[in-house]
Amino acid sequence: MAKLTKNQKKVAGMIEPSKLYTLSEAAHLVKEVTTTKFDASVDIDIRLGVDPRKANQMVRGVVSLPNGTGKQTRVLVLCTPDKEAEAKEAGADYVGLDEYIEKIKGGWTDIDVIITMPSIMAKVGALGRVLGPRGLMPNPKSGTVTMEIGTAVKEVKQGKIDFKVDKYGIIHAGIGKVSFDAEKISENAQEMINTVLKLKPSSAKGTYVKSISLSSTMSPGIPVDVKTIA
Repeated sequence: MAKLTKNQKKVAGMIEPSKLYTLSEAAHLVKEVTTTKFDASVDIDIRLGVDPRKANQMVRGVVSLPNGTGKQTRVLVLCTPDKEAEAKEAGADYVGLDEYIEKIKGGWTDIDVIITMPSIMAKVGALGRVLGPRGLMPNPKSGTVTMEIGTAVKEVKQGKIDFKVDKYGIIHAGIGKVSFDAEKISENAQEMINTVLKLKPSSAKGTYVKSISLSSTMSPGIPVDVKTIA
């Protein structure tokens, strides 16, 4: 077994075994247990009592984090020429159509979000093999297929993220940075949790939210007492 480093030993002693923390406590503690020299991301993991293999128990949605994500989101807008000015003014990093479709066909995916128009989806659909596995395919449900291009770009830039439960029944999402105040981390986490609670499938039986934890890049998870938030 590998020996724990000095920092790992220090961090391990900060998290009490078997204790469940309030969301506020966890938000403060995640800052304390982070030892990276860079501004680490803060993540939330929500384990749900659903069966993602069943279509009527798939939990997927979007949330606008009140304090943003703390990261620069690179946005590509695939649109017709009449929408290009709107996209650029809203802050899109890349704007165009055919030239970017060709780049993506060649393997270029140096972006975080793609926003497009309904009339363009036939062309974008042909990129499924490249975009699908990377979670980049635009989707009307996440607001990335729309005629309101400018609004969509602004929302993404301000902290709107989409999420979905994985095959293990867990939702994993980045909700901020360690440099955030603990209150801002807690507010973002609470907004994420509230959104997930609203999306409970009617077909889901038993306990819906089984566990929640906060962590940062390379830090251990901090268990949150579900009874204090649900």
